[in-house]
Amino acid sequence: MASTTASESETATTVCLVSEIESGSWLCCVQLLMELSSSATTHLRVPPTSNSSVKLPIKVTTLKPSLSFFGSFSLSIGFHHHTHTQRCYSNPVPKKPPSIIRACTGVGAAGSDRPFADKLLDLKDACWRFLRPHTIRGTTLGSVALVARALIENSDMIKWSLLFKAFSGLFALICGNGYIVGINQIYDINIDKVNKPYLPIAAGDLSVQSAWFLVIFFAIAGLLIVWLNFGPFIFSLYTFGLFLGTIYSVPPFRMKRFPVAAFLIIATVRGFLLNFGVYYATRAALGLAFQWSSPVVFITTFVTFFALVIAITKDLPDVEGDRKYQISTFATKLGVQNIAFLGSGILLMNYILSVLAAIYMPQAFRGWLLIPAHTIFSMSLVYQLLLKCDDYMLQDAISGFYRFIWNLFYAEYAIFPFI
Repeated sequence: MASTTASESETATTVCLVSEIESGSWLCCVQLLMELSSSATTHLRVPPTSNSSVKLPIKVTTLKPSLSFFGSFSLSIGFHHHTHTQRCYSNPVPKKPPSIIRACTGVGAAGSDRPFADKLLDLKDACWRFLRPHTIRGTTLGSVALVARALIENSDMIKWSLLFKAFSGLFALICGNGYIVGINQIYDINIDKVNKPYLPIAAGDLSVQSAWFLVIFFAIAGLLIVWLNFGPFIFSLYTFGLFLGTIYSVPPFRMKRFPVAAFLIIATVRGFLLNFGVYYATRAALGLAFQWSSPVVFITTFVTFFALVIAITKDLPDVEGDRKYQISTFATKLGVQNIAFLGSGILLMNYILSVLAAIYMPQAFRGWLLIPAHTIFSMSLVYQLLLKCDDYMLQDAISGFYRFIWNLFYAEYAIFPFI
């Protein structure tokens, strides 16, 4: 009878130990392990389950009530008829918390006791990352610049009553942008786990179901806004843009697999459709028929070529994942450094042509702004390229170069209303 009682006591101690470790109650773990240290080797039996019975020999050396114990402690429970031996060593406290401490303390952090406000902030952060902020900034800045240009050209026709329509149009563009980048993330989860593990779906911060809800909301909201406010022609352009964004990512089309088709889609959506569509819609809202102006022709052409540069350089940080999942891009075919030089060459050609346009068409452009601005942009590009050309096998350097390309994109739209 005494033997049975001791066995039951050992079993209860083991189950309690496992339970406390899983729940993160380390103080209780220390107390239980101090009790176990009374014997050099203890054999603990877990009550038989419906399928198996497991004996767990746990060898316990001298235990001290300090955090150094947790530096190497681990506990495994096998349910495959194997015997596991666990050893506890007294090591110095590591500089960084071991993974088991982070994992167990994370359970409590993610539990139901976590404040609702913190959960809401995490959801907000995940949704914002889902929208790919750098693309939102480009879309917003581009649309604002084109509207501003149209208003500058027709300043006598500005009506404050059109302000709501302008903001609704901007929201529709953001919805379209969110749909396109969102649908791409849904179908690129495995690739993003390699290339962009910080994205919310790949990181597990946003479920696929929630992502589908967001992209469906973006598509419906954008289409409704455009249909109700901007007429059938702009609606058809907007729908065409969503269609191109869909076939870019969604099987069986998945045009991103084909380098030429991929960069043509990006150049069309971000280059031609955005610039032409926003300018057309703004003039229509002012009651004017569409008419090209030299600055709008310039920015539409310039940004279309710039979008080509973005399309081929966006794959520079993604070479590892694209190769793993057999996504053919110019970066995987030609190499990172070659694509960096190719993209920079196209962009430099853009800047040179812009300077020449300002020189030979002084009546259409303000040369005092266009020439020095594009000279500075081109010199900064050359400096950035030469500064890091030897580091383009390093992920940080590649990502930094791609971010720099986007900064040049923002800068172009920033000066556009005034050229």
